[in-house]
Amino acid sequence: MHRSVFVALLALGSWSAGSVGAAESSPGAPLAAAPLAATPLAATPLAAAPLAARSPAGAPSVATPVGTSAAKLVPASLATDPLQSSQWPGMQQRFFDGQTVVFDPRVTVVMPASAEDPLLVPVEVRITDLDDIEQILLFADLNPIPKILEFFPSQAEPTLSFRLKVEQSTPVRAAAKTRDGVWHVGGSWVSATGGGCTMPSVASSEPIWQERLGEVAARQWSRPAGHSRLRMRIIHPMDTGLAAGIPVFHVDTLTISDGGGQELARLVLFEPVSENPVLSVDLKHQGDLRIVGRDTQGNPIDARVGL
Repeated sequence: MHRSVFVALLALGSWSAGSVGAAESSPGAPLAAAPLAATPLAATPLAAAPLAARSPAGAPSVATPVGTSAAKLVPASLATDPLQSSQWPGMQQRFFDGQTVVFDPRVTVVMPASAEDPLLVPVEVRITDLDDIEQILLFADLNPIPKILEFFPSQAEPTLSFRLKVEQSTPVRAAAKTRDGVWHVGGSWVSATGGGCTMPSVASSEPIWQERLGEVAARQWSRPAGHSRLRMRIIHPMDTGLAAGIPVFHVDTLTISDGGGQELARLVLFEPVSENPVLSVDLKHQGDLRIVGRDTQGNPIDARVGL
């Protein structure tokens, strides 16, 4: 279904610059009136005080020492997986076969220790003291669909916040590829009762959502040094294809550009990203923005955002 898409800017009180857990809209109400999903979000916002990376009993957490140098890092093929996941060898072969991979504590994935809702698990990727990052890959070892998203921060900070679906307790990892071709991997465990990837979306039982498919709500906040934070929400079911009778249908690509058309960041989304994706990106830019993308059926996404 090809249709025009519009931007709805939320009222000042709807979102705070540091919180993903703000009120969002229901299908039949104004955009900022009610939660998008039937299950409420976790009470603690993503940008609250940093959470320690946590592991299940018996698996160590990954600390983040200051000043770690790449020269001291041991290739993952010679090191023990810090998260002690039986699926790590398969993940390494699947995503990084023949490439250099190191476990790097400068790459952190911040999540709750336990998922209150397996359909809406808040995640924040933080990468510090690591330069020349070209690509960030997110994946969950034990999800039936491991690959979550790819982020290309050409003119953005290597930080990203969003929500994902998990089927069971799993490590969630971020891998940052630097210009020298090395993948730097970090992550943490989340405990979950399961079912997030095989449950049908709310949209699958609410035909009115089809009228708002691809609708974008976005806001930009200024930050020091000419930077800004962009938070956007896109109305989309993000169906995994694992619920009976519901095919795969999700947002595919999103490109964020400045007013002159220069690309600032690009994202490629996959099935495990939560329904009605909410994403926060820190840009090395202030001013007018354009968000352009499409979903897996070719439906366009097109929105403009001012500061």
